[in-house]
Amino acid sequence: MKVLLIEDEIELAENIKQYLKSNGIICEWANDVHLALDKIAIYDYDCILLDLMLPDGNGFEILKELKNQNKTEGVIIISAKENLETRIEGFNLGADDYLTKPFHLSELLVRIQALIRRKNFKGNNKVIFNEIEIDILSKTVTIKDQIIDVTKKEIDLLLYLIGNKNQVLQKSSIAEHLSGDMADMLDNHDFVYAHIKNLKKKLNQAGSNDYIKTVYGLGYKWING
Repeated sequence: MKVLLIEDEIELAENIKQYLKSNGIICEWANDVHLALDKIAIYDYDCILLDLMLPDGNGFEILKELKNQNKTEGVIIISAKENLETRIEGFNLGADDYLTKPFHLSELLVRIQALIRRKNFKGNNKVIFNEIEIDILSKTVTIKDQIIDVTKKEIDLLLYLIGNKNQVLQKSSIAEHLSGDMADMLDNHDFVYAHIKNLKKKLNQAGSNDYIKTVYGLGYKWING
């Protein structure tokens, strides 16, 4: 899961980044409108955490640009600016949720997880695909009543593949999803192949059908079977 945090309060941003990282979430950071729009133009995110009061503008500009670009990221506004008019404007511009500062980081995490479930998995805590069952909250994968040993990265990869079933996912897109903008600094994306190989092996050994198909020269696809 990959999140973009748009927040100019350095201490708060660092606390959010570290907390999300400790819960297996990649969190990139932009501290102003300009940098945020650059990142949004280049990368895709599962969720955007958006402060409204930024040094070079306001969060409403970003919401408008997301709409102009037909981006589908879920947006949670995090702001000390709390009044009915601000909330209504945010929701009218496409925000999905609104969290007033100060807030507990545990509540922010729950809001992010709930938003992702609504966006990608119809609000379910469990994702079931034929014989595969993924519990998003407990981060476990079960195949035919057997819990298999998978890493957080492998669960993230599995959810990404299932959430985009029947679509060809390029190696670069998978690398970006798993590593954020750090993927741009890597000479190659061989680690994607390694994660795919390990995940396929674990699923197959547990008795799952082979749903991950290689599309040569392009990337990978999760098929219905």
